[in-house]
Order: sequence, then structure tokens, then C-alpha cells
Amino acid sequence: MVADEYLLGRPSRISREAPVLILHFSGSFVRPGGATNTAYNLCRLGAMTRVVGVVGDDEMGRRLRQTLEQEGMTTAGLIVDSSRPTSTKTRVLAKGIQEVQQQIVRIDRVDDSTIEGSLRDAMIDAVCRSIPELDALLVSDYENGVISQEVIDACLPRAREHGLRVIVDSRGDLFRFKQVTAATPNQPEAESTLQRSIKDESDLDAAGAALLEGMEAEAVLLTRGSEGIALFERDRPPYKAPISIANDNEVVDPTGAGDTVAAVFTLAIASGATMRQAAYLGNVAGGEVVRRLGAATLTVQELAGGVQRTRLQPPD
Repeated sequence: MVADEYLLGRPSRISREAPVLILHFSGSFVRPGGATNTAYNLCRLGAMTRVVGVVGDDEMGRRLRQTLEQEGMTTAGLIVDSSRPTSTKTRVLAKGIQEVQQQIVRIDRVDDSTIEGSLRDAMIDAVCRSIPELDALLVSDYENGVISQEVIDACLPRAREHGLRVIVDSRGDLFRFKQVTAATPNQPEAESTLQRSIKDESDLDAAGAALLEGMEAEAVLLTRGSEGIALFERDRPPYKAPISIANDNEVVDPTGAGDTVAAVFTLAIASGATMRQAAYLGNVAGGEVVRRLGAATLTVQELAGGVQRTRLQPPD
């Protein structure tokens, strides 16, 4: 679980001590980040959402829990690890009267050591207790030492036994996750797993086929930034689409766009959409949130508005 902290300041002058900008502090706020941003996206779209993960015994962990609960999420699955801080990404933003708000620097406080023993078992228990009441399980793995092989081997088979749709969004080795419904990696994550670059359409198609086979998945939705998306399904030709926004000038902040795509794709599938319909909606949603500052989310009404505005035609 990650807390995204934002510190806001107004540019004042250049420091006499070093060639750096001095900001007058004007405020701060915390938003759900990492896996909690994915959950926040689900919740904002109307899903009953439970989070399971690890926070520290600190002020940031308590602020993050409070934020999630205020948004209506169930937080009983948050495990407190007193030996590590809550993963926190602090962004310092500057904005003058006539300037566009800009990010100056980001400071990450992350302990990525592996969760083991009783804490790992408590997290597994929290997932497994919830499974009978769920429609889908979305695994958001930021490679912070939480989603270990033991967690995967304990939770995914149980989810499959109950007929859940299992979606994986992981920065790590995708081949650790077997027999999932779908995965939603971005292109660098796919390249890292496959240990090869995707340079052209032939590489892209080969990568999609290799991921489907290696994960034994029903589908793989590859997000490609400014190149759009590519959906690969078994026994079907790929579905590819450009980004839903008209041009790159509309991009304000790409932070968290992949989380939004994963959340919308998962919720659409859980609600009965086809893979292609879900990929289309995820693509539109990603195009909407990059217009906003920070890890943004959408309501159903805002997503519907994005569908009405997009130049893309829905798939057959």
C-alpha cells in the first residue's frame, strides 16, 4: 500500500545558498497510491472494494487508512508491520500566479524487503477469507516485497476454485502468475519479463503470444503509452487501438494511468463485458485521467463522458 503525498508551494526566489528554487509552503494532501490507487479507482466507479496489503505503524499509514475508509473501502485486510514505514511517495509541486503547476522533485520512502512469517500469513488469510464474497480479484504488484511466490501460490488457486476473474497488474516477472484471467502490463514490464525489446508490430504480436503462453492466461492487455493498447486473446486476432486523446498536448500527468486502466478493465469484465469492450473502456479511461494532476480517478459519469468525447470507435 502506497501513500502519495503532495506538498504545494509558491515560487519565491532562488536561494543564495545554492542554485535552487525556494518555495513558500501553501498546503499538502495525501491520495491513495500504488495498489490503493487501483482500489480507489474501483471504488469511485461504484464497486464494493476491499484492500489487502501492508502499511507501517506510522502517521502516514493511519492517514492512508483513514482516506480509504472515508471513500467507502473495507480496510480490515490492511496488515500493520511495525518494522517498516508505510511506502510513501512525496511530490513537491510549485505554482505561481501565472505559472502552470509543475512537479519539482519526488522523494520515495520505500522498504522493499520481503514480507515473511506471520505478516505474510495474515495477508494470505485476509485474501482467502474474502474470496467467497468477491466477483473478481485484482492483484496489483508494485514489487515492494509484498506479493511473494507464497502469496501467489496460496491465493490464486483459491480464487480460481471459486470461479473469480483474476487480473494481474505487476511490475515484476509476469510468469510467476499462472492460469489468470488476464494481465495488464505496460510495454516496459512486458519487455522485462520476456527479456527482449518490442520494436515493431511483429515484435508486439510475438510478445503478446509469448505472454499468453507463459502465463497460461485468457488475455493480456498491453498498455503502450502514446502508442495506445494491444489486447491479445487465445484463438482471436489481436485488438489494437491508439490512445483515446487527440494529441500529447492534452497530457497533464501520466501518474497512475496504468492503475486506472487495470481497474476499469477488471470491473468491466466482472460486470459482463467482453475482453475487447473492457480494453476499449480501459483505454478511454486512461486517456481521461492523464488530463489531470496526480493519480486521478473517474466516476461512472466521467467515464461515460470520455466515451462520448473519444474519437475511437468501440470494438465489434
